[in-house]
Order: sequence, then structure tokens, then C-alpha cells
Amino acid sequence: MRIIGPDEMVFGVDTLEDSKAFLRDYGLEDDGTGRFLALDGTAVTVRAKDDPDLPPPLPTNNNLRQTIWGVEDQATLDEIEAELSKDRTVNKAADGTLTCQDDAGFEIAFRITRRTELNLPPERINSPGAAPGRAANEIGADEDAPARPRTLSHIVYFVPDWEVMAKFYIERLKFVITDKFTNTGPFLRPQANDDHHVLFMIQTPPYMQGIEHLAFHMKGPTELMLAGSRMVKMGYQSFWGPGRHKFGSNWFWYFSSPMGVNIEYDADMDKHDGDWTEREAPMSPENSQMFLFENVEKWAPGGPPKGKA
Repeated sequence: MRIIGPDEMVFGVDTLEDSKAFLRDYGLEDDGTGRFLALDGTAVTVRAKDDPDLPPPLPTNNNLRQTIWGVEDQATLDEIEAELSKDRTVNKAADGTLTCQDDAGFEIAFRITRRTELNLPPERINSPGAAPGRAANEIGADEDAPARPRTLSHIVYFVPDWEVMAKFYIERLKFVITDKFTNTGPFLRPQANDDHHVLFMIQTPPYMQGIEHLAFHMKGPTELMLAGSRMVKMGYQSFWGPGRHKFGSNWFWYFSSPMGVNIEYDADMDKHDGDWTEREAPMSPENSQMFLFENVEKWAPGGPPKGKA
């Protein structure tokens, strides 16, 4: 099945205006309808919790209402409809979007992707022994550079039974395991995406079910650090990072949001194909990140020791 990845995440929130302000400050484009878009058109939608047009809520207090998956073409939509209609009600909207629930009770949808193909420069570095990544006189540190999320990267669910959840996405939707944390959950990628993962799940008690975080890809580590530093300056709470994960290799910086979900900047994720052999490790701080930094105020040599007046 030619599923690409998450196209749009839909939330019903109590703090609508604060949530909108956060998403604008995070770097997404406000289209004026409650949708906030990355450069490729993938998006987060926020509406008031009591909006009657929202899908029904989870049985927990999590604000996630729907995950919309983008697919390559109509043939894929037809394949998904035929497969999932075997054992559940699958509704089809006038525009062809399919909606149903997965085996853990999450509201999900499938549509021909609305993302556009990007043709943007990568982050360039100069490395000894290699051709220069940047031309002469082209600087690499520009505090005034834009820092816009490029595409919705991945989502992480809290689930009451990760084995049931994983089986649904692997057997019914043909996702592939890249790596796995023992007794916690697998990292999954769909057939039409070579990113290390677009979906991860973490085993939790049923009362915690919901989305733990979502992430957008940035241009590279420098842009990630620039965007995260700006969020800190605006007063947003850093939740985890900056750092670099082991599984997936992606740089990360997570922020707490008024939507009740952590939102991550990520950069430089591994790519995989069918020749990859999955790895497995216990879930632990040591296995979760290769290194982790602490964001502190700027300092220069010759000033007072860091952390002291």
C-alpha cells in the first residue's frame, strides 16, 4: 500500500487562541481556517473542543481527534477501503477521504496526499577532506535566517496494547518495522516513505491513551537549533532536548504546547530500504539518545562563570 505518512493532525482544544499562537510561533503558516501548514502543505488543525464537526474524542482527556494519512493515489485508497471494510465501517466523504478507527480506537483517515514536492537547499557544511559544502564567503551562522518546518515527520502514540496496535499497521496497512524498543513498541515506516519512522508507539496504561508527540522535519541541525532557541526566547517550555536520538539518528528538540501534546523539531533522520535489518534494545535513557544538551543562557569567555552572577 502506497501510504506516504501523516498529512494532517486534528485536535480539539480548550485553549484555542493560545494553541494558534503556539503553532504560529513554532513556524507553521496560519491559513485562517484553523489549519497550520508546513512548507509542503502537511498540517496541524486546531478547533474548539466542542466543535460539532470534530471526530469523537478518545475515552481519555487527550486532545487528539484524528490522524489523517496521505497516500499516493486513488488505487491506494481503493486498496485501503477494501482491506479495512472487511471488519469495520469505513466511511467515504464526497472528496474520497476514508474515515474509520484503528484497532486501538484512534480516529484515522486516508486521502490522496495534499503535500507538494519540495525543491529546497539542504543544510550545507564544510568538512575537511571533502569539497566545501558552502561557497567562499557564504556564512553558516545567520541568526536572522528563516526557520520553517518543511514537512510533518512523525507521530508517537501512547497505546494500551502496542502489539495489537502494531499488528494493525503492519498486517493491514503494510507498514514495516525499522527498529524496536523491547516491550515498548516499534518504529514503523510505510511503503511509500523511506524515513526511519513516521509512527512510533509506547505502551502505557489505558487512561493515558492518546498522542504523546508529533514532529516536523527542519532543514538541518542548525535550523533546528535556531528555531528552538527562538521558542525559548518567546517563553515556551523546552520539554526535551536539544539532542540526537540513536534509533533514527534524528536531531530533536521538543516543546510543551497548550494543545496538551509535545511538539518536536527534528532534523537529519536516517533513510531505509528493504535491505535494512531491524534492531532491538530496551527502552532507556542511554538507548533513547546518543547525547542530550541543556539549553542555557549565552556566555562568553572572560565573563563570570556560567550559572553565577
